[in-house]
Amino acid sequence: MSDVTRILSAIEQGDPQAAEQLLPLVYQELRTLAAQKLAQEKPGQTLQATALVHEAYLRLVDANQGQHWTGRGHFFAAAAEAMRRILVDSARSKDTLKRGTGRRREALDEASLVASPVDEDILAVNEALDRLAATDSEAAELVKLRFFAGFTAEQAAEALGISARSADRIWAYARAFLLKQLKAGQE
Repeated sequence: MSDVTRILSAIEQGDPQAAEQLLPLVYQELRTLAAQKLAQEKPGQTLQATALVHEAYLRLVDANQGQHWTGRGHFFAAAAEAMRRILVDSARSKDTLKRGTGRRREALDEASLVASPVDEDILAVNEALDRLAATDSEAAELVKLRFFAGFTAEQAAEALGISARSADRIWAYARAFLLKQLKAGQE
């Protein structure tokens, strides 16, 4: 049993010090995954990898929610989902601001004339991923691991407990499904 799996079990048992022991073990890997994901975002993204990791970690070890992880792969799948939700919430917040919520009078200068683009793509991907999850939850989980957590095909297959060949087949299906959904949304 790895240290991460042992500590995850301790968190489930209610050990208050276990969450403090977990962060140093997984922090660098979570930070790398967050940096990879943010590098794929459009310019103008104000969320930094460190903030994304910290917010995701706080959601993962929230004492008010009963968390049950079966192991390291399950924990990182949950981290990928948490990062996805944070990025979607951030994009929705920016979109809300873009549409005029919270308007107030400001002095106009050259710096305010430069608009930062709102990442509407992540909202479209999120909606398409929700539709995929409704029809094929395993494919949606694979996409989350590959797209949001930055897992390789082999790592994602291992985390889901499927063969690499099955993961490749599911990945091809999921990409085609999402591409079709995104193209339909653009029209």
